[in-house]
Amino acid sequence: MKAKYFLLILLLTSFFELSAKVLTQKDIPYRENSTDIRNLLDVYYPENTEEAKDVFVFIHGGSWNSGKKEIYWWLGKNMARKNVVSVIINYSLSPESQYEKMASDCAMAIKWVRDSIARYGGRADRIFVMGHSAGGHLAALINTDPRFFVSAGIPNPINGVILNDGFGLDMYEYLTVAEPDERTEEFLDAFSRNQETWKTASPMYYLQNVMKPFLVFVGDRTYPAIKLQSKRLYDELLKANKSVELKYIERKRHKGMIIQMISKKNQMYDFFLEFMAKGQ
Repeated sequence: MKAKYFLLILLLTSFFELSAKVLTQKDIPYRENSTDIRNLLDVYYPENTEEAKDVFVFIHGGSWNSGKKEIYWWLGKNMARKNVVSVIINYSLSPESQYEKMASDCAMAIKWVRDSIARYGGRADRIFVMGHSAGGHLAALINTDPRFFVSAGIPNPINGVILNDGFGLDMYEYLTVAEPDERTEEFLDAFSRNQETWKTASPMYYLQNVMKPFLVFVGDRTYPAIKLQSKRLYDELLKANKSVELKYIERKRHKGMIIQMISKKNQMYDFFLEFMAKGQ
């Protein structure tokens, strides 16, 4: 994310801090005995913890090699103001880690949410996960490929998945079709040079396992690969009689799809709440 976006976020900090009734617990380790900052999460929750509330977990983007939970504090606060317990997570990044470790971290973070969120007023049986960009890939992958929650030792607890301009739904297609550019080597750090691994790493190859609803957002000015693969995901799920919605957001590029939600009045929040209210 470019420096001007960080500046915008910082300028808005004082405005958000004036809002009361939202509590925060930061830097909670979700892997037992881990001191790695990549294995921490933050919880944002309404002051009243007696009434059990839906839970929203956010997995950030950043091309699998950048990003951190602290950037998105405004998302956690905005959702908490809308009476939703919100969790923003860190996870391991490339080149030190590849996609399997990232997905395992995300599954373990959600295991922590399932086991611990009640103390913050959240419902362990009402967990919804959203990912932006590379975070969308990870959200979709842990929901469709069973090995990650099996490894975490729990059944899949996700009630619904929200993809916000998700990238990497079919890494095999992308890495074999797209023209190589300056980002290709970065992607290979996360997914290796093994073409079979590219398939194994792609949520598109596990759609038969989808049991809960998907809500898919696409910016109408985003990257062509995101448009193509999001539409294919939607078509395949629809053909298989799975619950899925696809929404195009006008005049939004890839980064704008997440930046727009700095405003607590952004329409995306209404879409989230409607989707969660319908969740199984």
